[in-house]
Amino acid sequence: MLFTPAETKVVVVGGGTMGADVAAVCARGGCAVQVVEPTTERRALLPDYFARTMTELGFEHRIHLLSVAGTLEEVDWGDIDLVIECVPERLDVKQELFAKLETYARSEAVLASNSTSFPISQIAQGLKTAARMIGLHFFMPAHLVPCVEVIYGEKTSPMVADSLTRLMTACGMVPVTVKKDLPGFLANRLQHALSREAFALVDAGVCTPEDIDKAVRYGFGFRYIAAGPAMQRDHAGLEVHAAGGATIYPTLSNSSTIAKCLSDRVEGGKFGMKTGEGFYTWTSESIQTERERYQKALREGLKIIQQDLPKIK
Repeated sequence: MLFTPAETKVVVVGGGTMGADVAAVCARGGCAVQVVEPTTERRALLPDYFARTMTELGFEHRIHLLSVAGTLEEVDWGDIDLVIECVPERLDVKQELFAKLETYARSEAVLASNSTSFPISQIAQGLKTAARMIGLHFFMPAHLVPCVEVIYGEKTSPMVADSLTRLMTACGMVPVTVKKDLPGFLANRLQHALSREAFALVDAGVCTPEDIDKAVRYGFGFRYIAAGPAMQRDHAGLEVHAAGGATIYPTLSNSSTIAKCLSDRVEGGKFGMKTGEGFYTWTSESIQTERERYQKALREGLKIIQQDLPKIK
């Protein structure tokens, strides 16, 4: 099994924000991509979205590789090489979909899930072709954030993982291999470890959420665009980090429950931008301004690391 983009046909199930961007990633690499989106309103928006996104990415010459279908039955499954699931994060929905894919897709096709939390082994439970099922976790927005996690299930074939890693690299992504099917995989575990300590500090009255954001964005987080934690430690000296850890680790939060400052907001219906209040207060105008700033910052950051990313042919 060897995927090369020009010879790979992909089906992305789910044409929401994540699914549409995943499709754009595959198409910019040269894959022919069909998006299955059952909602009429969303399906009608996809052609314009693809045209705009591919042009912004500089791959307008590959817009023709993207097409849209309304149902799984509309797909010509005889030559599909890869299916990427991007449906809502509900285990029953995903399990039902993969049970169908097991019958629709030919036996050689790879079946991948973009689940953010459910282990691929759990999604694959009871299915006959678990060896070809794998996690392929993108980060929103998928067409701007280069990293993608390639996650082994309990029965995933190494050949499947290797082939998918090579394909994602050819599409300009930076794959990381997660060899054990842990909750949260790799990146989300790291993010939650940081968040647990951050919100514990807020609960303890040490700082405000705004101070947390400033400390990460303008402090150590600023350096992450140049080097990750292991590389940074080599720059600074492992003995310095070890000495600091010996002092700090005993006082870090090891709570198995979420922080009060987070749970109180969730219980109060304060979910963030979608409800107008979270850690910050939002209006329609401030949401638009912040999202534009956020997207611009991501694009500028992408320019900085562009030379370190895989080249797309």
